[in-house]
Amino acid sequence: MASGLKTSTLELLKRFNKSFPQFYDQFVSSEIQLQNLRLAYRLYKTRRAVIELKPEGGKSALHFAYRNQSFLLSDIFGVLAAYGLTIHSLSLYGQIKPPMLVFIKLIVSRGSQALLEKTAENVCRAIREALGGRFEVEEMLAVEFNLDAGLEKVETEFYVDPVFHLPALVIEADNQPGLFYKVMYAMWLEDLLVVNANLLVWRGRTRLILYLLGPNESLIPEYLGHKIAESVRGRFLGT
Repeated sequence: MASGLKTSTLELLKRFNKSFPQFYDQFVSSEIQLQNLRLAYRLYKTRRAVIELKPEGGKSALHFAYRNQSFLLSDIFGVLAAYGLTIHSLSLYGQIKPPMLVFIKLIVSRGSQALLEKTAENVCRAIREALGGRFEVEEMLAVEFNLDAGLEKVETEFYVDPVFHLPALVIEADNQPGLFYKVMYAMWLEDLLVVNANLLVWRGRTRLILYLLGPNESLIPEYLGHKIAESVRGRFLGT
């Protein structure tokens, strides 16, 4: 826990952290915990999604905070794909108790460079309009990609993580345009809520570990998780 904070802030942070999976305050840095608390306060004050895209280390950092819903990631990654952005890293922390907020940081680039200010503004606007149902992500992507085409060399695996005590879905596939959108679109179709994610891109392959809640924000029993993994793989292969 962060030191040097007011007692009232520490108490507020402790209460805030209780809404996350039990690993959150142990494995997530104090800096990120405080950042997420500040984002939650902005959400409370403004009642609208926090969406910011700023330069960071030669690339651009997208910060997002809102109430977690199964379609959110599909919309966000769809917009990023529509703008031809490369995703370098993903941090995602979702609450598993009300108010069920999710906090996301994505490092992105276009042509290995940070986004121009105008492009960043357009991306943020498109995400907000997609969330409001005023920007049809799928229609825009259909112009650029064959959304019906299957993914190359894709594997899925379900397990219950013994450390985090959460259901997890491992997805591994060859890097290809629209990959992240197709993955998150499948999560939406299965009505799954992503509450944490790990991303590894290595030697032309992408490996995602998605920690999930099921329909109605429920835990997923193991027998059902294996069926979901098979169903998701079938969607990726276009079968």
